[in-house]
Amino acid sequence: MIKILVGSQMGAAEYVAEQVAETMALGGFEAQLQLTPELDQLNDSNSWLVITSTYGAGDLPDNIQPFADRLAQDRPDLTTISFAVITLGDSSYDTFCQAGRTMSALLQQLGARLLLPALEIDVQMPELPEDQALIWLPEYLAKLS
Repeated sequence: MIKILVGSQMGAAEYVAEQVAETMALGGFEAQLQLTPELDQLNDSNSWLVITSTYGAGDLPDNIQPFADRLAQDRPDLTTISFAVITLGDSSYDTFCQAGRTMSALLQQLGARLLLPALEIDVQMPELPEDQALIWLPEYLAKLS
């Protein structure tokens, strides 16, 4: 089972996560959205997909910040976890996609293995974020196999 850890302030990242989860299900992958991720709810999965927007001055959205804080405080061993990141941001800010970079760095510090470079989606681009995520998704799924 793939746990999709969602960080969404205004709903865009949540919508992307829903589209990704639906597409995974159609492809025979079992995925579960975690809208308020908690470490003890993730024990049954070795594959995490973090989908988060960047909020404010490069901050994590309110719904995923407590999870990141707990990881930083408790420092669990995540060496059995593989993960990937899709992050949304606005390229007109110097903190473009910083929330995804922050989560990636934190997970790697705790031993989790990054499967492939993060997909950084610029919300200023004309392509819809969910469309960009679905183009990237087969590469991620191939890494899981």
